[in-house]
Amino acid sequence: MKKIVFWIFLVPSLAISQNQQIDSINTLDEVTLIEEFISKKAIGITESSSVGITDLEQFSPIDFANGLNQISGLYVLSGALNTNRITIRGIGARTPFGTDKLRMYFNGIPVTNGTGVSAIEAYDFENMGRIEVVKGPKGTSLGANLGGAIILNTKPPEVGRTFLNNTFTFGSFNTTKNNLAFRHSEKGFNINFSYNHLQTDGFRQNNSFERDGFLLTSSVRLSKKGKLDFLINHIDYNAGIPSTINATDFREDPRRAAANWLAARGFEDNRYTLTGVSYSHQFNPKLRTTNSIFYTYLDHYEPRPFNILDEFTHGFGFRSVTEGNIWEGTFTVGAELYKDEYNWQTFFNQFRDNDGNGSLQGQQLSDNKEFRSQLNLFGGYTFPIATKLEAQVGLNFNQTQFDFRDLFNTGEDNTSAQRDFDPILLPSFGLQYQMNKGRLFANASRGFSNPGLEETLTPEGVINPDLNQEKGWSFEVGGIGSLAKRKLTLGLSIYQMDITDLLVAERIDEDLFIGRNAGETRHRGLELDANYRFQITRNWMALPRISYSYSNHTFVDFVDGDNDFSGNDLAGVPQHRINSGLAIRNTKGFVFNLTHQFVDEIPLTDANTLFSESFHVLNAQARYRTNIGDHFFLGLNVGINNIFDNNFAQSVLVNAVGFGGAEPRFFYPGNGRNYFAGIQLQYRIRNSIDQAFK
Repeated sequence: MKKIVFWIFLVPSLAISQNQQIDSINTLDEVTLIEEFISKKAIGITESSSVGITDLEQFSPIDFANGLNQISGLYVLSGALNTNRITIRGIGARTPFGTDKLRMYFNGIPVTNGTGVSAIEAYDFENMGRIEVVKGPKGTSLGANLGGAIILNTKPPEVGRTFLNNTFTFGSFNTTKNNLAFRHSEKGFNINFSYNHLQTDGFRQNNSFERDGFLLTSSVRLSKKGKLDFLINHIDYNAGIPSTINATDFREDPRRAAANWLAARGFEDNRYTLTGVSYSHQFNPKLRTTNSIFYTYLDHYEPRPFNILDEFTHGFGFRSVTEGNIWEGTFTVGAELYKDEYNWQTFFNQFRDNDGNGSLQGQQLSDNKEFRSQLNLFGGYTFPIATKLEAQVGLNFNQTQFDFRDLFNTGEDNTSAQRDFDPILLPSFGLQYQMNKGRLFANASRGFSNPGLEETLTPEGVINPDLNQEKGWSFEVGGIGSLAKRKLTLGLSIYQMDITDLLVAERIDEDLFIGRNAGETRHRGLELDANYRFQITRNWMALPRISYSYSNHTFVDFVDGDNDFSGNDLAGVPQHRINSGLAIRNTKGFVFNLTHQFVDEIPLTDANTLFSESFHVLNAQARYRTNIGDHFFLGLNVGINNIFDNNFAQSVLVNAVGFGGAEPRFFYPGNGRNYFAGIQLQYRIRNSIDQAFK
């Protein structure tokens, strides 16, 4: 019966689908107009995909993973609210924990740390206006990382509007979330402040999560040509860590935590702050520049069964981008420098001697400091070749340096060392042909990935001088167009990435990974996005959508000791993935969303001997908005996730190893059936802007 319902829902969606590269068509919600204020951040004719407010609102405000998973080619594997791994076209799938091999920006400021790790969980998605994704290294001005770039944009100012907004959400697992926001905007000045609190017991044992945070943004126009922007984002959260579980526990009771993490009551305590100032200047209609300086601070404390990690990181840098017109085209030149100082200590965890009270810090085991620096210089030029044909050339220069200091050991035991990677040039080329109802595009680009901290060190704690950066070429062709009087929008991309010097993180102990360059991979794939809209009656509209990702990612040359994995599928990547949905909207403010996700089986080992099971997940939500008098606005929503209560792996750990004869722990279980509901109350001052929404 479950399969019949899934396919009854899915088949019509395949026939009339959605393209996430074009924002969701929604003439009934004023939030669509708000999204249009956010300009595309990928420069020139560089292709990018995006999700906006209406796309994110289809899900619970706690569920950012499903919001992002609407984008074809991108997959968020979410083990918990604090444990997320984002892969784009298979890049980053082999990373044990966290997100790397891509670059992330928040309101134009780079927030990826010195070893390439990005923490999506540091941001409240209720503050987002649009999330833009560049898939692959074609974004020359955005770091040219093999995985691409993710650009987070907060909701833009609306000139002449002032309001106070509070959104409260509650749900299963004793979950509560509150977001309180004040926004004021006038000509030449705006300010936005929001405070959020999230608390939940979680689906699993040792899975609690509590977060407080605030976001402050402001813009001041200094003159007709100059504007100053300010940004402060702060997050403070404490989260239990249930970790992965083995196949037996996953099958019998997915609520279980890993036994050793439960005994230690493992958790992480994070305080993260980002501050930035940007100055934009318009010299003339053909020349403008934006210059930003920023500072980040992370304080992280994490008791694990094998030790206790205590760390803090200071990061700072600048980004400068100048754009203008020259000859018959447009140019972009700029620079981005990121430096950070990473300090970490480890201590013995005496939880076994603590009478069942969890972790207890014991003697110190290490004391380390690492200085990391990454410089990107970039430039691009977009120019016409013929009436409807444009070309774009770009070049990125990267220089990465690591300086590791062992502050614990002395004499011959001291492992301090430096590593300067060779400078690398990363060119890109693009073409775009404009048609009456769409466009065709093609691009070729070179990208790279830096090794993570654990990968750079040998088992003895010494920086590996022979480890190289991953490098590769990406090729892509595709098109986007509208049919049926622009009611149907279709997008198709076909790509291939050839990557050499593949970085492999080999686990040799419970908390010890080493990195090495192990061969080559080939990433081939197809991405199809589509949406359709049609009027059911005068007051009702239906908007079905779909995104489909086909991934044929294989090892071309990969020999690991006596094992030859050449020709095998890349571990951690599903071959087929579908994300579809149906929105039904009413002019009176009622919205009903039905969303569906299918994920194919995932190879769990390089040998391709074990696979996770494929799964379907179906969610539903109803939402209603209305005005109450001249100044108040009321919103209500209710939803159910995982309607059929399926047991599925929302994330996996590839190449897991069982220690001491134990089963390897591959699986992060997804949440069982759960519910949520919310209420939004907004007070706003009426003005001329409001008339535009009548």
